[in-house]
This record gives sequence, C-alpha cells and structure tokens, in this order.
Amino acid sequence: MIKRCLFPAAGYGTRFLPATKAMPKEMLPVMAKPLIQYGVEEAVEAGMDIMAIITGRGKRAIEDHFDISYELEHQIKGSSKEYLLHDIRELIGRCTFTYTRQIEMKGLGDAIYKGKVLIGDEPFAVLLADDLCTNPDGEGILSQMVKVYNKYRCSIVAVQEVPEDQVHKYGVVAGKQIDDDLYMVDTMVEKPSPEEAPSNLAIIGRYILTPDIFELIEQTEPGKGGEIQITDALMAQAKKGMVMAYRFKGRRFDCGSIDGFVEATNYFYEQAKEEA
Repeated sequence: MIKRCLFPAAGYGTRFLPATKAMPKEMLPVMAKPLIQYGVEEAVEAGMDIMAIITGRGKRAIEDHFDISYELEHQIKGSSKEYLLHDIRELIGRCTFTYTRQIEMKGLGDAIYKGKVLIGDEPFAVLLADDLCTNPDGEGILSQMVKVYNKYRCSIVAVQEVPEDQVHKYGVVAGKQIDDDLYMVDTMVEKPSPEEAPSNLAIIGRYILTPDIFELIEQTEPGKGGEIQITDALMAQAKKGMVMAYRFKGRRFDCGSIDGFVEATNYFYEQAKEEA
C-alpha cells in the first residue's frame, strides 16, 4: 500500500497578497476548513497515514494546525462548539505529520526532491493543496489513482481536459490511450503555447510517484524560469519505463487563483446547505 503523501507547501501565495503575507496560502479556508486539511482528508481516504509536508519561512501555522491546542481544547470542552474540532482531532490521532523546509523556491521538482528524506525508498503520493478536488458521487482522486497504481505499478499523473487557451498554465501530456480514462505517456511539455501543446490534457496537483523519481530529479536541469520541473523528470521516467496519465472522475477547483477560490467556496457552501 502507498502510505505516504507529500505536500509541497513552501510557496509564497503571491496571488493572495496581502492575505498571505503572514498566513500560508495552504491555510486559506474554504468554508471553515483550510485547504491543506481537505488534502489530508483525501489522502487518508486513499489509505495514507504519513503526511510529509514541505514548508518554508512563515509556514508555522500548518504545523500548529495539525497539533493539539490544549488551551483552546480546555476553553471549549463541554460547550456547544466542541464538535467543531472533531474532524481535525481525528486526523491528528490517525496520522503522523513530518516536516522539512525548502529553503529556496526552485520549482516543484526541487520541492518534491526535498521530501526524499521524509519518503525513503517507497512509492508515494504528491498532493498540491491549492488544487482542491472533490468527487461527491464516488471515491476521491487519490483513491482512484491508487487503484491505477496497484494495477500498473508506475508513476501516475492526474489530468483533465482544459480549454486550448489555458494550456500555457499547465504541464500537458499526450500518449497512447489505454482505456477511456488512462493514457501511457510519451510526451510531456511544461506550460506550452497553444501551438506547441501536444493535447489539451493538463496535469493537475495529484501524482503518484515511484522512488526512482528522486534520482531523475537530481539529473534534471533547470527549465523555464530557472526552476526544476517535475514534468522534465517524469518525461525522463516515461522514456526509461512507463508513466500513466489518469483522467480522474470528479471536480477540481484551482484555489491558487481568486476566481477558483471563490468558485470552490460557493460550491461547498451550496453543498453544505443541501446537506443541512
């Protein structure tokens, strides 16, 4: 089983300034729950219980969130508000949270590589908390991807179709279609122009990676913007072996953008009203 999930959470969140000047973007709340908690819950649903979080300066709030607050617990114990801490208490009791820092912002590939000390020599998931995903009609995205991994035992990226004028924002893949929702990757391009894009299948913030990815990241030269791109390492992995792209079932909100964040808030608010 895949037991570890890596959360790259060292970025500055500049699109949400000034809110993120002193607060991690991963702690921005959709309804009353921070983005990173949604991600941890998705990982737990998929059978993972070791959360490896890559932090940076000013990210202590993440560590504090996944810890017991004795003073707060004492203040609300026995009150009508005590139930509000049930979900986070359950996560704290069920999971092990480990942390290391990315000192310089050198790309997603570098952030994942910093997690090597927390992951070891085993397959693992990667979840970007500002890609908030939900599948109210079935299993979460990582649960779906674990099933694909159990069958093919290779690295997997989650993809969705995006409009042609949006491909420049993503890593884009193409390859041989294995079934309706699965592709064997033979091409992967980071943030191509519409003319360069091999398809409109864009990678979103869910990965399952085999441990040899760390060595491939070591060998990866900086790409666009001087950053080490995980797509370059994955392309090298695809050439040496096999990488799958899985078109997931569910919905994804880009909570790294104001529009996506507001859309997610409205969606979860309406869901909560229906369930009330």
